[in-house]
Amino acid sequence: MRDLIVQWLTEATSSFWKSSLSIDQFITALQETFHMVFFAMLFGCIWGFIQAIILLVSRPDGILPNRAIYHILNPIVNALRSLPFIILLIAVIPLTKLLVGTSIGTWAAIVPLTIYIGPYMGRLIETSLLEVNEGIVESAQAMGATPLQIIFKFILPEARSSLILNLTTATISLIGATAMAGAVGAGGIGDLAISYGYQRFDTSVVILTVIVLLLLVQIVQTMGDWLAKLR
Repeated sequence: MRDLIVQWLTEATSSFWKSSLSIDQFITALQETFHMVFFAMLFGCIWGFIQAIILLVSRPDGILPNRAIYHILNPIVNALRSLPFIILLIAVIPLTKLLVGTSIGTWAAIVPLTIYIGPYMGRLIETSLLEVNEGIVESAQAMGATPLQIIFKFILPEARSSLILNLTTATISLIGATAMAGAVGAGGIGDLAISYGYQRFDTSVVILTVIVLLLLVQIVQTMGDWLAKLR
């Protein structure tokens, strides 16, 4: 069995180096993937935290209850989260062209990626914040803390570990979405899998991209678990 595995890996590696894909192209694709993940996560985090905090404080039993805001924002978030990414990718092409001037490339992909991950992260962050013991909020209110102090000095620090784990989950989902964005010329690892692996029938390239994506996911998950345990 071991000999068969070694033989398969050798053949796959040999096939890869003989393919039309160069090392420079692979490194460029990897950089494009990191680029998309970083900026989409950055913008998504900003959107997600704002959304989660507004939903948290405006809910009927929240710190600053506001039924109008809550019942308007909540269904909007649900609607955006229900859209499959590949459909969202196509649906926001006019907005993408308006914002970045093109519908292809890594910067163009960041627009739908942000719209995709923002509401998703918002829900995950909201869930983490809701897990904080109500007694902590009540104690903060009894001490005369303002709503902002309750959020930033009591709720967020208490939800730290859960937030890190949920953000890790969001990052892994985003890595998968960036691979899917390659279907419309966004670049990155997904584009290699389609352009060189699928369209040119180069199985070794597909295998390589799968292995790279698996390694990225494993690294992100390991780092997230480690950071969540830190005090």
